[in-house]
Amino acid sequence: MTFSFARRIQHAPASFLGELFRVSADPSIISFAGGLPSSALIDAEGLADAARDVFTTDPRTALQYSTTDGYRPLREYIAARYRQRLGVPATADEIQITNGSQQCLDLFAKIFLNAGDRVGMERPGYLGAIEAFSLYEPLFETVPLDREGPDPGTFHKMMKETPVKFFYGIPNSQNPSGCTYSPDRRREIAEMLGGSDTVFYEDDAFGELFFDGKPRLPVKRFLPGQSVISGSFSKITAPGMRIGWMYAPQEILAAFNTAKQAADLHSNFLCQQILHRYLMTHDLDAHIQKIVAVYSRQCRLMCDLFDDLMPALSHTTPEGGMFLTATLPAGLHAMKVFDEGIRQKVAVLPGMPFFVDGGGTDTIRLNFSNADEEKIKEGMQRLAGVVTGLF
Repeated sequence: MTFSFARRIQHAPASFLGELFRVSADPSIISFAGGLPSSALIDAEGLADAARDVFTTDPRTALQYSTTDGYRPLREYIAARYRQRLGVPATADEIQITNGSQQCLDLFAKIFLNAGDRVGMERPGYLGAIEAFSLYEPLFETVPLDREGPDPGTFHKMMKETPVKFFYGIPNSQNPSGCTYSPDRRREIAEMLGGSDTVFYEDDAFGELFFDGKPRLPVKRFLPGQSVISGSFSKITAPGMRIGWMYAPQEILAAFNTAKQAADLHSNFLCQQILHRYLMTHDLDAHIQKIVAVYSRQCRLMCDLFDDLMPALSHTTPEGGMFLTATLPAGLHAMKVFDEGIRQKVAVLPGMPFFVDGGGTDTIRLNFSNADEEKIKEGMQRLAGVVTGLF
């Protein structure tokens, strides 16, 4: 028979993720292509202790249905951390627990977008957001990134000529580039958005992972009633628990909650309770310091090896996060690097999926968080062999 799929799935961009999963399944390949935090830094013992505590004290409540907005003590913890770290007046009523921050992208687009509506994004932009938003058939308006954030001239032109329903950005250690908005650029973007009908969607998946340990003020600090922040415990505790959140004005959360209830009733309540118990009995800041120390060394090592082994390539130098982007020499296509890399047992992610309007053929994204220092050394040697052989 012929299946009559909805137009939204027929028009969705082909995902490169399936190819990445295939590559990752080969243990002989050193992969810088994925987006995984380090498995070695997950506090499995601490989380196991928290799980035993939950099952010992009140397991049947933890195993029952719950409210859509999420476990209130966990929401209170998240709100308090915003107040303490960033000085923003968050309350538990402004926090919605989700199945990872990826669900935030889907539900936010679902409640805001009709087919043909305009969405603003960074160029390059996060692949997962492009895929989530594309299902709702928007028109994308892109703003190129420079070293301080979205180009202000292009941003101002977009707002004046082709205003967007919302602008999606990652101000902290952007994926894929690794770049971080400067303080002045955050204020400038907020000023250009102020008084408009455009919402700023601030994806803050990496805000806890700055190598210097210093938090950066969110755009929401300068645009409180007109912006939302999504966050995640995936990078700082365990991605398999799939616990993220949306921090937004209550009017937005009311619609968001309705969409989430229709999608899944609520996020995994057992994992919410286990995570909260873990946070109450362990020092999250100390754990994050361990993660940051490792990622900082691995990032520096990868950057140094680029400079030593592949001086013809330029690359970003992240202040934190998990990714960097390298620009290939003129005439060298990213897919050739990917294909030859697989043959030489090293994987990088070609840049094209991050560009909704074409481009990225001369860029590759590398993840430095999921490979230890020995694998980074060996993998970069292999990559240098690939580039030398093709260039």
